[in-house]
Order: sequence, then structure tokens, then C-alpha cells
Amino acid sequence: MLAATVVALLWANLHHRSYEAIRELPIPFTGGAFDLHALAVDGLLTIFFFVAGLELKKEFTEGALSRPAEALVPIIAAVCGMAVPAGIFLAVNLASPDGHPGGWAIPMATDIAFALAVLAVVGSSLPTPVRAFLLTLAIVDDLGGIIVIAVVFTTGLSFVWLGVALACVLVWWLAQRQRIDHWALYVPLFILCWYATYQSGVHATIAGVALGLASRNTATEGNDPVDRWNHFWSPVSAGFVVPFFAFMAAGVAITPDLMLGVVTSPIGLGIALGLVLGKTIGVFGGAMLTAKLTGAALGSGVTWRELLGVGVLAGLGFTVSLLIVELSLPAELIDQAKAAVLTGSLIAAVAGGLLLARRTKVHRAEQA
Repeated sequence: MLAATVVALLWANLHHRSYEAIRELPIPFTGGAFDLHALAVDGLLTIFFFVAGLELKKEFTEGALSRPAEALVPIIAAVCGMAVPAGIFLAVNLASPDGHPGGWAIPMATDIAFALAVLAVVGSSLPTPVRAFLLTLAIVDDLGGIIVIAVVFTTGLSFVWLGVALACVLVWWLAQRQRIDHWALYVPLFILCWYATYQSGVHATIAGVALGLASRNTATEGNDPVDRWNHFWSPVSAGFVVPFFAFMAAGVAITPDLMLGVVTSPIGLGIALGLVLGKTIGVFGGAMLTAKLTGAALGSGVTWRELLGVGVLAGLGFTVSLLIVELSLPAELIDQAKAAVLTGSLIAAVAGGLLLARRTKVHRAEQA
């Protein structure tokens, strides 16, 4: 994903016209309805959300979300970590005549893949509950982003197509209950559900989430579909789908005016402040208030300094943030918003990584 982002940025800045030509390359047999960019945003990204749905199902049945009382601190921290960035964005954009409040959801998201990758690099000696906290936080964050996409970015709703999509989810759920296990049923059903959702006016990626949540995971059986499909599709999502989306979405022609707009335009400033400050304040403040008011524990060996690092790192928004940019803003503001997402994410990754790296050194010294 990082490599695809770098390639997209280099290509867009060295030869922007050819980069745009690649993005607009039409897909055969679609009647001009889909180009490569639309394939990434409305098509293949459904696989990424299917994996997210599988992960949510596992969390709801046997993970942290099956025991909300035990995961209260990261759950509340995640909710506050979505609300505060959105509030900061709205405050900045409502205060300016050039603002665009419709992009309020852009700084809400945490990119779970990037955040966990940074943690794996710099936090190898941190207590295991630190990773569990970030994982729970990111999963609840993903759920919030999914709900926002489903509710806010639904246009021209067709109840007929929505009914077809819901019928597909019901058939999927019934087949899972009957222990039917054959790709010849599930692949066509997945495609039909995606197409019906796309035609219904609900963003097509929601089909992936719904089918993931409708899959079987009992926590008492081995080799459930959730485990097997997650094992198969996660590498496809992480190794192809998300990098392909990153390549199609992250190619911004960087100019001095564009970068100046990150700190001067209401869109850029709202996103950057939301990701860097809003996430930190929301996650850390939400966790602290929850722990102080309820007496809930952070986890064995986890300190507030490490939680601060996690809060900063949570500002690393990428996949869902860039998707919401595409969905919420007019074309003339998209490049400015993407530059702000990339800048804010880079600052959060570096700052959060440095804070957690210092804590790693402390733990290594204590273990020596």
C-alpha cells in the first residue's frame, strides 16, 4: 500500500496526464459505466469491506466486541476518536465562508493496516495489550466509518434493488446456517449482491460488509467460514485491492499552492487538524475519562504514555478517509483534501511512531 501510494504520487507529479489517462481507462463490457478508478472505488474495494465484515463478525462472536464491558475503554476511545475530529472539521469549515462542512467524516477514520504496521515496526517490546487496544479501537472505528458510508452517502435510493440486495444477504445467511459450503453458490451471490447494492443507491462496498457479517462464526467450531475466508481474502485485500485503490486514489500533483492550502484552506486545515489533533484528543481523552469515571482497566502493563502514542498513531487515516473524500466533496476540492489526508497521516505516523519507539526502549531497558 505504501509502495502504491509512492508510485501514484511520483507518476502524478512526473506525468500527470498519463496518470489520469490510466485512471480513466474504460473497463470492457461495462458500456462506459466503469473505468479503472471506478473499478477500484465501487468494485474491488468491496473485497476490502468484506474482509472488514468478517473481522467484525469474529469480534462480535468471540473477540473484544463480544464482551463490551471488558473492552469499554477502547470502544469509548474509538467513538470519541471519531466525534472529536469530525467536530474540529465542522468548526473550521463552518467558521469560513469558503468551508465545505459536507466533508466532516473525512478525518474520522483510522487505517488499521497502516497503524498496525507502524506499531509492529516500532513497538515490538510493548505490552501485548497495547496492540489489542489499537486493534479494538481500529475495528470500532471501521464500524463507525461503515455506518457513515451506508447512511450518509446513500443517494437516489431504489427500494427494488435494495430489496434484491437484502434478499441476497438473507440467502447467504440461510446457506451459512445450513452449512452449505461451495464457491459456486457464494461467488455469484456475492456479485449479485454487489450489483444490486450498487444499483440501489447505497454505496456498493456495503454489500461486502453485510455478507461478511452474515457469514458463520460460532467460536466453538473449528474451520468456520469466517476463519477460512478471512485467511484466503485478507492477502488478496491487503496485497492487491488496497494497493490498487491507493494507486488510483493517492495520485495528487503536488504544488506549492496545494501544500499551502493544507494549512490555510478550511478543507485542508480541517482534515489535517482533525487527524493529528482530533484523533489524539478524542482517543486519549475518551480513554482517560472512561477509565476515571468507570474504573475500567487499560490492560496489564499499559501506561498512559503508551496510550498517548496510540492516540497519535490513530490519526493515520488512509483507505476509508480517501474513499470518503471521493464520496463527499466536489471534484475541484478532491486534490486539496487528499493532500491533507496524506499530510495528516504522515505526521500522525511519524509522531506516533516516535512516541511508541521511546516507550519500546523503556520496556527493553526494564527487561534487560
